[in-house]
Amino acid sequence: MTTPQRVRLAVDLGASSGRVVAGLWDGGRLRLEELHRFDNGPTLVAGHLQWNVMNLWTEIQVGMRRAADALSGHEIGSLGVDTWGVDFALLGRGDELLGNPYAYRDRRTVGVMAEAFETASREQIFSETGLQFMELNTLYQLIAMRRDNSPLLAMAESFLMIPDLFHWLMTGEKSIEATNATTTQLFNPITTSWSASLLERFDLPAHIFRDVVAPGTALGSLRPEVAEQSGLTGVEVIAPGTHDTASAVMAVPTADPPQQAPGWCYISSGTWSLMGVETPQPIINDRCRELNFTNEGGVGGTTRVLKNIAGLWLIQECRRTWRGAGREYDWEQLMELAAAVPPLMSLFDPDHPELVAPQDMPATIRRLCADAGEHVPDTDGAVIRCALESLALRYRQVLNWLEQLTGGDINTIHIVGGGSRNRLLCQMTADATRCRVVAGPVEATAIGNIMLQAVVSGDVGSIAEAREIIRISFDVQQYTPQQSDLWDDAFARFA
Repeated sequence: MTTPQRVRLAVDLGASSGRVVAGLWDGGRLRLEELHRFDNGPTLVAGHLQWNVMNLWTEIQVGMRRAADALSGHEIGSLGVDTWGVDFALLGRGDELLGNPYAYRDRRTVGVMAEAFETASREQIFSETGLQFMELNTLYQLIAMRRDNSPLLAMAESFLMIPDLFHWLMTGEKSIEATNATTTQLFNPITTSWSASLLERFDLPAHIFRDVVAPGTALGSLRPEVAEQSGLTGVEVIAPGTHDTASAVMAVPTADPPQQAPGWCYISSGTWSLMGVETPQPIINDRCRELNFTNEGGVGGTTRVLKNIAGLWLIQECRRTWRGAGREYDWEQLMELAAAVPPLMSLFDPDHPELVAPQDMPATIRRLCADAGEHVPDTDGAVIRCALESLALRYRQVLNWLEQLTGGDINTIHIVGGGSRNRLLCQMTADATRCRVVAGPVEATAIGNIMLQAVVSGDVGSIAEAREIIRISFDVQQYTPQQSDLWDDAFARFA
């Protein structure tokens, strides 16, 4: 007979899929069990990309019901939702959801950032928010709505980030959790409040922005009808680090506490590569702004000083294009093809604007190589190899900048998330950066979500203790630098 264990649930939503995951805690080790996985992705609606949040809510409830059925012999104590950042929902009078939330890759924000600088300079915006400049940021989405005289913005009474929307659907409690609020470019990390000056400058309705809550805040019990339909009674909803990267960094299996001059950094590797350090305070200065780094909230009152890098989006889009042409590859096949190609033949900027939403990713990569005077990759394997090598060299560049910003001597890179399974990219990263790479855990976001719930509920004494449990509960792989001299020459070309 199975010994009853304490269970906490993570609803982990990404831009391409979602899942409901159970964390089973026996007092010594954590074990994960995936209960339900489902597709996600923006839907083209009248020329705009939007999220089908009601379908996501249906799938989340399916996962909750499966948790109640599959884990009936265990005590399910709490659950929490994490998602991507920047996107949001608006509620109107009577808490009516005002349309489907727009997706961050929708093109309505193209050119808006430049227009915004006519009202407030880059320096003014950065000094208020400490956030990197990307046209997909919430600020520019809202400015686009104001520019277009959106009736939804006029009718809005409440602003909720995507995970806050699902927490509200679960509990009836409207809250905005801090780690996601910090992705909006409307939040001041020094005052820990919304930027009144930016809201006023851009004529945005300040009344819709409620006070933020810290990660780990208990939001209450499930609505009676949700509890009845799901079969989850007596379950508390706890806001984790609702930005998925905040939860992923929570799961980095390090014994080192946050430091202003750290010796390690992380890459949360998936569709995006989020590369940064965990510090006690934000870094808001001219150099940080010039390098376009961001200061986002972390768990335990920390700051994630990081940069967004394109990530495995490059590979995902190549696969999609080739699938449409009748060439179906799984990930292992692509890595085998790439490994057979001679190294460092072709390089490009993986963060080039043309790679944000190209119609044909392989063709765009080949064109960028040609424009840079590089050898043009002529096979599918060569395209993948040059994408991976360009990412690894971008990591080296960002690593150098992190050391400049913090004064730290970084010798270890923790790669967490799905990209930690990519052995070829992990080894390339070690080679390019001359750092030890520790890869794993793979399910970092769900783990971080669950373990913060455990800390808040008293099952685990601290975040440091939670990371110790993660170290003994999940396997990691280590990679050491090889043939780094070749990468030194390539980096000169890349830079």
